[in-house]
Amino acid sequence: MPKTSNPVRVAAINFLNPAPLMWDFEHAPHAANLAQRYTLHYTQPAQCAAELLSGRADLGLIPIAALTPDLAIVPGCAIASLDEVRSIQLILKHPHTLNSVRTIAADTASRSSLAYAEILFRKFLGAQPTFIPAPADPVAMLHQADAAILIGDPALLAIENRAAIEQQTGPCTWHDLAHEWRSHTNLPWVAAVWAVRPQSLTHITPQQLTQDLNQSRDNGLNHIDDLVREWTPRIPLLPNTIHHYLTHNIHYTLDPDCIRTIQLFRQYAAQVDILPPLPTLRFL
Repeated sequence: MPKTSNPVRVAAINFLNPAPLMWDFEHAPHAANLAQRYTLHYTQPAQCAAELLSGRADLGLIPIAALTPDLAIVPGCAIASLDEVRSIQLILKHPHTLNSVRTIAADTASRSSLAYAEILFRKFLGAQPTFIPAPADPVAMLHQADAAILIGDPALLAIENRAAIEQQTGPCTWHDLAHEWRSHTNLPWVAAVWAVRPQSLTHITPQQLTQDLNQSRDNGLNHIDDLVREWTPRIPLLPNTIHHYLTHNIHYTLDPDCIRTIQLFRQYAAQVDILPPLPTLRFL
């Protein structure tokens, strides 16, 4: 079958957590068929959003902080967590507490994760720490600031190497930001959703797009053991850790509670002047 003359340009994230969402795009028997409708490339979460917003991509798995009125959320899929997510860690050097932190070295890979941290401090704790952009090196980060924020695979690796890190930094307190959000709101934590520029869908229907993405997720969740085998050589984590992360830490369904989280997150972020208001979520 020849590729359509105008395939959907997809910006995706090359982290462990979206791997189930991408299953059909990367594996037989569906990959060849989807390749007729989509062209993929992988990038960082923040860059994924930038490409979508600039028109260099038509569909992107983007941080919820990057949603705008011009973008439509594709129903069904999410990168979320019902409590502890493990892959977003706020690490405090001893003797600091959440209320005493003044400087935070922050991995800038995800705009949403930083916004969650700012909401935690500014709205829930009434604090105003300074966020310092920094590469995802926990030891270096904690040598230059009271605390560090790690996101994605670097956060998972840091948890596994906690003892070695604290040998170099001294004792630390580790906070899971998804758990902090849940504790303050009783809602799941949501990192990212599929979003699309609706005007770009000239050769595919919204129904087909939604079906393709949700079917890929469902098939991915049915192949977790295969994903564990694929990812074990790619990331220095134990197979059981990867399996637990994909099956227990990450929640892949954009259910009503997750939609409520996006609304509340954007409301709080606007209240503390982190993000512009987004009064209404647009769905495809």
